[in-house]
Amino acid sequence: MTEQRFLHGQWSSRMAFILAASGSAIGLGNIWKFPYLAGDNGGGAFVIVYLLCVVAIGIPLMIAETMIGRRGRQSPINTMLTLAEEAKASRHWHYAGWLGVAAGFLILSYYSVIAGWSMAYILKVGGGFLANADAQTVQAAFLDLKAAPDIQAIWHTVFMAGTLLIVSRGVHRGLERATRIMMPGLLAMLVLLDIYAMTTGGFGQGLAFLFEPDFGKLSGESVLVAMGQAFFSLGLGMGSIMVYGSYLPDHVSIARASIIVATADTAVALMAGIAIFPIVFAHHLEPGMGPGLIFETLPIAFGQMPGGSWFGLVFFLLVFFAAITSAIALIEPAVAYLSENLGLNRTAASWWSGAVCWLLGLGTVYSFSGGENGSSRNFFEWVDFLTADVMLPIGGILVAVFASWVIKREVSEAELAMGAAYAWWRALARYVAPGAVALVFLHAIGVL
Repeated sequence: MTEQRFLHGQWSSRMAFILAASGSAIGLGNIWKFPYLAGDNGGGAFVIVYLLCVVAIGIPLMIAETMIGRRGRQSPINTMLTLAEEAKASRHWHYAGWLGVAAGFLILSYYSVIAGWSMAYILKVGGGFLANADAQTVQAAFLDLKAAPDIQAIWHTVFMAGTLLIVSRGVHRGLERATRIMMPGLLAMLVLLDIYAMTTGGFGQGLAFLFEPDFGKLSGESVLVAMGQAFFSLGLGMGSIMVYGSYLPDHVSIARASIIVATADTAVALMAGIAIFPIVFAHHLEPGMGPGLIFETLPIAFGQMPGGSWFGLVFFLLVFFAAITSAIALIEPAVAYLSENLGLNRTAASWWSGAVCWLLGLGTVYSFSGGENGSSRNFFEWVDFLTADVMLPIGGILVAVFASWVIKREVSEAELAMGAAYAWWRALARYVAPGAVALVFLHAIGVL
């Protein structure tokens, strides 16, 4: 392990890790998915369950994954192999590393396409598209974009190229520098949008929807959805947090850093809701609009607001920043593995892995442009199901089991240095987190 220990470099400080890990976690799941899931599942009661799940499931798993990464100091695949040998456990544990790397890689292939939509909308909104746009115009524009594979492929290519340019520059000049610029920018844009939401007629109604719980609207399925969102929102189970943890200096407290990252991720999701729901209610739109919320519903509202085009531009810039900070984390595990095992320099490893990921993304491009496909899943839906519903939950369970059952207690206790709180983490990581993620997995595949 020692000869690989700093092969890829280290973060310059705890803050660098926090910004990068927050960028990994904060993505379309916060800006796009959390608001529409809250809208679909009753608002405030869903938010309370979500917050409890972040504490009981998300934070223990983030601590576990970061600890594994820092202990191994390699790509997730090699880290799992090294630590399994250290614990005198089966070498087959390295397949858990493969699962995470493959999941992140596959997710990026379609994530890049959807992120490309945000870039297309930056151009549209900047060109005055939203001025006096009605619902029919906005919906037609979105459907036209989805039906145009050539346009989607261009934006997919541009987004992927931007991601690879950052990743190829390494930990300090690439990942760290990008997140130091983009994360404060993302926060500033969110604050600006929240302040603007206060000027709308629906601010009080939006806050009430988001924070006043009505448990009568909460179903068993809503609880499972909240559990799943708490897990997925933090970017767990896909190797990103593990590889970022491998760059973490030894003196940094894993538990404190993980709690800060989880808090930042949750705060951004809530701030997105605070920005979005007042706008939705002020314009008498439906909060439970589902996945079309930011590309179909919000542009209608922006088009009717004073200064709406400017705020629409800020919003889609925000979506882009959130997407690219997650994208660099999704491909980083694959780049680290190629650098370690094939002897490629970082630039070559980045562009080779990116080329394959880009090629897979074309399957998603043509999935959207093909329209509805009856009851059968298209390429995008299969990849989304395989990663989000199967690979990530299984990966999360394996990480929890490995960190709390396979790694020896004295090793994890020394790495975490949590004092009396260690017993709480170990209990949550051993029993609560894997059990909860197992329920999410069984629900996702239709067993529950």
